[in-house]
Amino acid sequence: MRDKKYLELLAKEYPTQKDANSEIVNLMAIRQLPKGTEYFFSDLHGEYEAFVHLLRSASGVIRTKIKDLFDDTLSEKEQNQLANLIYEPEKVLMCIDEFKKDAEDFKRLTIYRLVQICQEVGSKYTRSKVRKKMPAEYAYILDELLNVSHRGNKKTYYQAIIRSIMEVGAEEDFIIALCHLIQSLSVDRLHIIGDIFDRGPRPDIIMNELMAFHEVDVQWGNHDISWMGAACGNRQLIANVVRMGISYNNFDALEDGYGINLRALSTFASNLYSDDPCTVFMPKILDENEYDLVDAGLAAKMHKAMAIIQFKLIGQLLDRHPEYEMDDRNVLKRINYEMGTIQIGNKEYELLDTHFPTIDPKNPLKLTREENDLMNTIEYSFKHSEVLHRHIKFLYSNGSMYNKVNSNLLFHGCIPMTKDGEFESLKIGDSYYKGRMMLDKINQMVRNAYFLPESNKEKQDAVDFMWYLWCGAKSPLFGKSKLAAFESYFIADKAVRKEIMNPYYKLSEQEEICDKIFEEFGMDPKTSHIINGHVPVKIKDGEHPIKANGKLYVIDGGISKAYQSKTGIAGYTLISNSHYLALAQHRDYMKIEHSMGAYTPELQITEAYKRRLKVADTDNGKQLLEQIQDLKELKEAYQTGILKERVKKR
Repeated sequence: MRDKKYLELLAKEYPTQKDANSEIVNLMAIRQLPKGTEYFFSDLHGEYEAFVHLLRSASGVIRTKIKDLFDDTLSEKEQNQLANLIYEPEKVLMCIDEFKKDAEDFKRLTIYRLVQICQEVGSKYTRSKVRKKMPAEYAYILDELLNVSHRGNKKTYYQAIIRSIMEVGAEEDFIIALCHLIQSLSVDRLHIIGDIFDRGPRPDIIMNELMAFHEVDVQWGNHDISWMGAACGNRQLIANVVRMGISYNNFDALEDGYGINLRALSTFASNLYSDDPCTVFMPKILDENEYDLVDAGLAAKMHKAMAIIQFKLIGQLLDRHPEYEMDDRNVLKRINYEMGTIQIGNKEYELLDTHFPTIDPKNPLKLTREENDLMNTIEYSFKHSEVLHRHIKFLYSNGSMYNKVNSNLLFHGCIPMTKDGEFESLKIGDSYYKGRMMLDKINQMVRNAYFLPESNKEKQDAVDFMWYLWCGAKSPLFGKSKLAAFESYFIADKAVRKEIMNPYYKLSEQEEICDKIFEEFGMDPKTSHIINGHVPVKIKDGEHPIKANGKLYVIDGGISKAYQSKTGIAGYTLISNSHYLALAQHRDYMKIEHSMGAYTPELQITEAYKRRLKVADTDNGKQLLEQIQDLKELKEAYQTGILKERVKKR
């Protein structure tokens, strides 16, 4: 018998045996429903247009549902139009009245069709779950339409509801509500395997979409940690976020999205480098800014100014933390300023650029007064950005270093390993951690960096450690020998820029290594999968996202435009429904947009289940079984007199 106090608490919710019986029946029925559809995305990198489309179209699955339902009654063009309407109802409805003479009939017929699609995508859920996803203002009407047949005795009632919607002029609002409900029902749970930020134009818009989604979890990536660390006040990462943003021309994200004031940086850089073309620092312009149009020449000067400040700040941090064993990254100390060279390893390299007006060769890590004032201004923007902190708090509340869900182990980068296949140790504080313990300890450090009070002695170490997570060799979020940003800017020899991957990335292609990782995390090697992002899969070079005989999925396929030339595709969605596990392989978003609703991704079923999975087969199903057992024990307590029923008065 469970602790009596726990049962007393449960009794407040279920005061009689009948109440307990009713909930037991309800939970047992839910366990027999088909498993909900899970979607896995990785490395979104600010590509909001592509991601929003993939989310709203359920990676093309909604278009497939339309074909299944209406292939005999609608032309290909009409099916495409219906799909487009579901993806972007507000936009499409604006065009209806202008281009359709029979707009009213079209809207009436569209409601019928949308209800059918909604019934189809919602058929695997309880009425209660579907109702919770409905907009409150139309919940009653939607509930009636979805659960009343438009044939037989209820046909007149069904038609009367739709006629009334038209008569009061609510048809467009109702169509929009139906489209949003279809979108919501098509994706039951969303998993983001890291790297929402950097490179693409608007990570803030992606974050708003995620926060509006009903069930989502995030496994932090190194780019997410960079922004999280910046929000914690880590100056190295504040400089990193600004440098990265400028390098990819992401001024809209920085200034319009998050309110980061770059005016002082603009003035500082234009004065400091007035005669310096800063050629190597020219930004990669993959997207044009809509609100903050910055001349490329000025952006290059801002880029260089922030890069030099960042290298100074990194050197200061490494002097404070010799335990990071990263003194080779203290690059400004390694420059021979008279000769214009730098020593890396045992070799001397000539620098491509030797114009360093803010560096004192005798004290190269010291910020000038102007640089320090500039960092104070930028840091103030990060600390006081309401939008940034709202988004960062969401990443904390819905995120973690890893997640175990429905026999899938999700983490962004790697579990650091040695060449001989053992888990690599990382020193944090006075202790060493490896494997699962390393990720658990890091998870706590990341939370300490944001949530510990300023007076706590452990806070500063945690804030500093966020930088190590961004680019440390043993960081599971990075997992490379070094971040060769300095080499890319200043050294012509491409060989010195090489970043050597942690042994995990090769070893994990072996089944026995995956099994070792599953056992470390308490998972069944026979049924589990690892799902990673971080390393783009170069399809055009013959690489494949499925490794270790189906036990490892690497789903960074290049949603980011910055990677598409390397990968040859435009990203993956991993889809897990009640029938199968499948990879959707995507095209460039511009081609998707021009397809006018016709686009469906290339879908590869990678694992077909022997039987249709039910809720009972999921983690949620196990939790429901525990609740059922609790309720049975509550019933026993009532029956044996340990607790008294509170019979409701009539």
